[in-house]
Amino acid sequence: MRPGFIDGLLDEADRALRVLSGAASAGRPYPAKAQEPANQLSDKEKRHAAGLMRVNHVGEVCAQALYRGQAVGCRDEAARNLLREAAAEEVDHLVWCGRRLDELGSRPSLLNPLWYAGSFALGMLASYAGVPRNLGFMAETERQVEAHLEGHLQTLPEQDRRSREVVQCMKDDEAGHRDSAERAGAVSLPPLARGAMRAMSKAMTGTAYWI
Repeated sequence: MRPGFIDGLLDEADRALRVLSGAASAGRPYPAKAQEPANQLSDKEKRHAAGLMRVNHVGEVCAQALYRGQAVGCRDEAARNLLREAAAEEVDHLVWCGRRLDELGSRPSLLNPLWYAGSFALGMLASYAGVPRNLGFMAETERQVEAHLEGHLQTLPEQDRRSREVVQCMKDDEAGHRDSAERAGAVSLPPLARGAMRAMSKAMTGTAYWI
């Protein structure tokens, strides 16, 4: 194998370990600025908020793997850079969700290694579909994540300002990623592909809420 290819694999393995071990660090400040009283949330509300933030944390693990995988096989430098820039911002989301889980006295999903491996493989497959479809996959992913985060804003406890601030900031970033992909030439995916993505997302989120 080419030395450059081996170096690339080692770099991806290092990134995966940092994501999965919680060693990644955010480049932007934590969005949740408001301090809340310790007893503001009931135990039931804490469990629900933690379940939703665990789902969001899994989503960011998958986003890291997906965009890194898409970049691996992408031969267009501009598109590859766009994917890697989006992945870098998703690191912030990952760290923020992890911190909020800590504040809620909870933990990330135990299945994160599985989610990462599957998403990286899916991203690599998408990368060989051509740049417009590759970017289309990114745009559709972000579109579905936006809808998913909006749903969380509707169901998070009203008084859970810290989780809400994190989720709102993430939602704004995802909209920016989608817009960037569309401006770079993303094409709409076939209905069957969009439906399959929604089904996979539903299975993942339903599992991650609990495990």
